[in-house]
Amino acid sequence: MYLTRHETPTGPRWACDGSYLPPELDLSALLALPRAEMLSRLESLPGGAPAEGALLAPIDPAQEVWAAGVTYLRSREARRAESAVASVYDMIYDAQRPELFFKAAGWRVVGPGAPGRVCADSRSNVPEPELVVVTNAGMEIVGYSAGNDISSRDIEGENPLYLPQAKVYNGSCALGPGIHLAAAGELSALPVRLEVQRAGGVVFQGETGITQMKRALPELVSYLGRELAFPHGALLMTGTGIVPGDDFNLQPGDVVRVQVGALLLENPIQ
Repeated sequence: MYLTRHETPTGPRWACDGSYLPPELDLSALLALPRAEMLSRLESLPGGAPAEGALLAPIDPAQEVWAAGVTYLRSREARRAESAVASVYDMIYDAQRPELFFKAAGWRVVGPGAPGRVCADSRSNVPEPELVVVTNAGMEIVGYSAGNDISSRDIEGENPLYLPQAKVYNGSCALGPGIHLAAAGELSALPVRLEVQRAGGVVFQGETGITQMKRALPELVSYLGRELAFPHGALLMTGTGIVPGDDFNLQPGDVVRVQVGALLLENPIQ
């Protein structure tokens, strides 16, 4: 099953497999349920009206987006090269506890086709294509989306404690186009692809897979929910294994295409 969120004259409305859900049944209500009950509820619904409104970011204001860092070897190598304190990233990659950080409130997330942004006081900005797992209130993985964790690598490289400023700003978090409902075991072999277009041409492209992650998805989710409650569920960006070279800098006017499995998220950059 595939969940999408749409713009309508009466406000945002969720749909399942192309048909609108009842107005009261939004993502927050679904993620408050155990996974089995959520699926049963969706399967028992009669068909609704066709969902025709423009796509919005697949998240409610009640959800938060968190992110995991340095979960791929390629990410560790890139952070080491950029950082004035390179050994920190060896410690993160090899540690038992993963790096987790807050990325965005639900109302701040950019949806498909909406503009993302580069940080105005950064000289080196990159897109970070990521599998985004969706968890319910019981921290069960119920599905996935595609995400772009736009980041300022020179700000983080100057001092790792600047990570929130390098990662959390207006237009830095894009998600979409929807949520594929799936169990954790169905996500382990998904491909992840990135393409950046500029002036009609492709200036960067790369590909990796979830199999290249050091940590298992349930492990990341378990740490996120260890001391935090998410009554209406949460979305967790799981790190990137595609990092452009040092000569690359994301620029206004670029178009970023992130593909995770069958999901394709496209955003222009301001």
